[in-house]
Amino acid sequence: MASNLDTLVTVFGGSGFLGRNVVRALCRRDYRIRVAVRRPELAGYLQPSGKVGQVHTVQANVRYPASIEAALRDSHVVINLVGILAEGGAQSFDAVQARGAETIAKAAAAAGAQLIHVSAIGADAESPSRYARAKAAGEAAVLAAVPSATIFRPSVMFGPEDQFTNRFAALARMSPVLPLIGGETKMQPVYVGDVATAIADAVDGKAKAGATYELGGPEVLTMREIIEAILEIADR
Repeated sequence: MASNLDTLVTVFGGSGFLGRNVVRALCRRDYRIRVAVRRPELAGYLQPSGKVGQVHTVQANVRYPASIEAALRDSHVVINLVGILAEGGAQSFDAVQARGAETIAKAAAAAGAQLIHVSAIGADAESPSRYARAKAAGEAAVLAAVPSATIFRPSVMFGPEDQFTNRFAALARMSPVLPLIGGETKMQPVYVGDVATAIADAVDGKAKAGATYELGGPEVLTMREIIEAILEIADR
């Protein structure tokens, strides 16, 4: 009888905030995991997430197709978590989140692997935001290459070591005054562990092929309400 250890899952961007939670979720389900990152020497901390030999890291860069093809060789499932929040040098939104997504999708298609692509809430080809347009372009490229791909669009994620709530908590500890911009902007924060579970469920085959899922938490909150909750927890 086959076990999940017979299934190789390659996770691009597996060393990031969401990535390490996805790797841990997959380890708990006994999958073999290959973490493909630009700097594998910085991702070694993920190996103890599973059993001996269950997790290993390889080098890959979405801007170099040959590295992507090598990284996902023999994979049964490919998960693309690669994304940036700010552009810098060659790491542009288009290069990483549009063309990079296309590169991974085409390589997954050639390998005959199941593809799970993580985009972002608000992805929209008509958006004034370059970030949102690039995310939408990435989604379109993914479905063109792999029509059966599953796409997830998480809202802003929170959890241990996040760069959202922890940043505001750190500011609150350092400053007596915390600036509030866009206080009435509404968000639906989602716990990173829940997003990781949804992705692991898709690896298990519990998601519909070709479907796009938007992931949000149970509450819609204004930015002001989020900051107030952070300040309360930070005892401010």
